[in-house]
Amino acid sequence: MSKYLAMSFPNTPLPASRPVSGEDPLESFHAESDISASEKAAWQASEMIDGQYVAEHRDIQHAHKPARRGGNTLVDHRDAHGHASSNTGSWATGEDYETGQSRPDTPPRRRTPFHDSMNMLSNGGVGHAQSPPSTSSAASTPEFTEVQQAIDLYDKQFYPFQPRSLSGIAMRAFVLGGTGFSCAILALYFSTTSPLWRLPFFLAALSIFHFLEFYSTSLTNSPKADVGSFLLFSNGWQYTVAHSAAFTECLLSHLLLPSYIRLPWFMKPLVLVAGIFLVLVGQIIRTTAMIQAGPSFTHIVARSKKNTHVLITNGAYAYLRHPSYFGFFWWGIGTQLVLGNLVCLVGYSVVLWQFFSARIQGEEAFLIRFFQGDYVEYRNKTPVGIPRIS
Repeated sequence: MSKYLAMSFPNTPLPASRPVSGEDPLESFHAESDISASEKAAWQASEMIDGQYVAEHRDIQHAHKPARRGGNTLVDHRDAHGHASSNTGSWATGEDYETGQSRPDTPPRRRTPFHDSMNMLSNGGVGHAQSPPSTSSAASTPEFTEVQQAIDLYDKQFYPFQPRSLSGIAMRAFVLGGTGFSCAILALYFSTTSPLWRLPFFLAALSIFHFLEFYSTSLTNSPKADVGSFLLFSNGWQYTVAHSAAFTECLLSHLLLPSYIRLPWFMKPLVLVAGIFLVLVGQIIRTTAMIQAGPSFTHIVARSKKNTHVLITNGAYAYLRHPSYFGFFWWGIGTQLVLGNLVCLVGYSVVLWQFFSARIQGEEAFLIRFFQGDYVEYRNKTPVGIPRIS
């Protein structure tokens, strides 16, 4: 030890005594040994961790000074001749660092992020580190068990095949995104060479519609967002049959029927432009309405008023009483115009009108009960935008 100190500080005499409790060890050392400013700075830099003096596993620190950290005292073990023993620099602590067991004579030792990090590394790193065992008995109480069961039940809804399955949401978003992008590319590629470009356009429009249904809900009404918010399989078999019939009619009419049976040539561009316009405008209005309504919008008609329900009369709702219904109605009509379907155009018009007429009538009965005279006044001055629905 003396040899090491002599090599480190050749012109510095060793201190004859330890500083008293409460005295700054560095000031005491400086008073007893005339060292240079650079040596003192090096000493202080090696001593400071998180603004506290730390003396551990450094023989030079034990030879010159003791250190106090909280309630922990550095114990300098020396033999009868004054030489440091092999245990020099051990800590007398109130808590064993590795086992977490308290010692009777000294106060508990405060754990620091530095010690936790060193313990993690010494036990094998992040992947293999073992934390000291917990001494808390709260885990065995009935209250803790009930809380843990509630947490487990809440977490379960995010597991596969559950209503809010994260894997189910990710898979649906991936499929819709891939289908929409690839079909949009195909529609552009075949737009100048084949009339069948309408089919991938229809699939791309469907993919975008279903993705935006979930996205709009998760953006402004997150507690209600789940796998069903995509509306892929929750609209009933009639919804699937309608789109399948539209796809089939477009395919058969352009492959089997002569061109003169279909629309005259001078009407085709007008019908096509009108269809694309209705698809775009209908989608924009519906998505905008869902976002502006926020928590007040639900895919299922609410039969009781919640704290989040408010009467929306601004934005798109200032011009249309049910802008989301308006958007989907004209979106559906636009898709059939783009496909060039005659039968499904009539079918879509009739089915959508009947559906929204009945839904609006039933929904407004609840809205009048929720908002009373305010909604009656709003209904009288704001149209729906769907023919023959007032």
